[in-house]
Amino acid sequence: MSTCRICAGAVTEFLDLGRQPLSDAFRLPDDPSEEFFYRLAVGVCGTCSMVQLMEEVPRERMFHQDYPYVSQGSSVMRAHFRAAAERFLAAGASFIVELGCNDGTMLRVVAEAGVRHLGVEPSGAVADLAAAAGVRVRKDFFEEATAREIRAADGPADVIYAANTLCHIPYMGSILRGVDALLADDGVFVFEDPYLGDIVERTSFDQIYDEHFFLFSARSVDEMARRHGLELVDVERLPVHGGEVRYTLARPGARPRTSAVDELLAAEADLASRTTLDGFASRVQKIRSDLVTLLTDLRERGERVVGYGATAKSATITNLCGIGPDLVEFISDTTPAKQHRLAPGSGIPVRPPADFAADYPPYALLFAWNHAEEIMAKETAFRESGGKWIVYVPEVRVIG
Repeated sequence: MSTCRICAGAVTEFLDLGRQPLSDAFRLPDDPSEEFFYRLAVGVCGTCSMVQLMEEVPRERMFHQDYPYVSQGSSVMRAHFRAAAERFLAAGASFIVELGCNDGTMLRVVAEAGVRHLGVEPSGAVADLAAAAGVRVRKDFFEEATAREIRAADGPADVIYAANTLCHIPYMGSILRGVDALLADDGVFVFEDPYLGDIVERTSFDQIYDEHFFLFSARSVDEMARRHGLELVDVERLPVHGGEVRYTLARPGARPRTSAVDELLAAEADLASRTTLDGFASRVQKIRSDLVTLLTDLRERGERVVGYGATAKSATITNLCGIGPDLVEFISDTTPAKQHRLAPGSGIPVRPPADFAADYPPYALLFAWNHAEEIMAKETAFRESGGKWIVYVPEVRVIG
């Protein structure tokens, strides 16, 4: 057991995903340095029900100058962030702060509207992209001291927003004290992250990796907010990234709690139970076995398999299953910073999409399954060539 990072309760492990690398550490083929590995295991707090990693990876190893992920890479996510920005603007927000603003996809809309804003982003290269697009950005980790400096310089924030960021941060106490210091009396803290309920229902265990320290549910967020002088006042289910929830926190009494909160809390009655989580762990092992069996069989039949999407979560599945270049020839990815490098741990080469299209394989293993609809609509030529997709969420199957 370990100690909960939210309430100091006892955390009991329920899933061990083995020895894993940094999920975004795409290395050059001639890099002589030793690759960093850690044990990726997940537990649940018996007091506040927060699901969390058993081991913490130092933040400087994950979020740094060369962090490769950019939000603008997906048209679906660009539309999603535009809608979020327009929602805040329509509500009359006059100062919007985004934690982990990445390349500024959301804040660009705010900047174009002439509304005061600030992005807080510790990864230098993507912060530079935001600044180049006209976004005001501070290169820093957000925590209590940062928040107090922002408050002193800019005054209170009407909206503090974080997308696919808060679950990355183990030091939650400092974050929420920072929110308390920066938030206006009637302001809202809005964040969206992968939802434990969707992960369990879909067995999307590759959503678990070094950057996702917490797996939130309405119940655990409700407990977390209450312990830090805030209140969960709204929830919204989101289809992006394989299923997320947008949580809205406010100061107690500042906003009424919507019925959506009580409905989701009721639906989660057994979500954090050991019966549910142990069942999830068993299904993970079945996917592992089925995928390795399928890929091994295809190799023995002389069939080529190429990966599609060098996602952070692909590190979890490849390293858990022991998938290397012998089973997956290469991974096609549109991100220049990942191309001509090796996927973390597995050593599978990452190549540009032109290599995929130049000689379509008979099978493509879809690591970016959360963008399946967008990808399959784009890759019609692959399907027309006779290509088939291999997916593994919620189960291993071939789509022809």
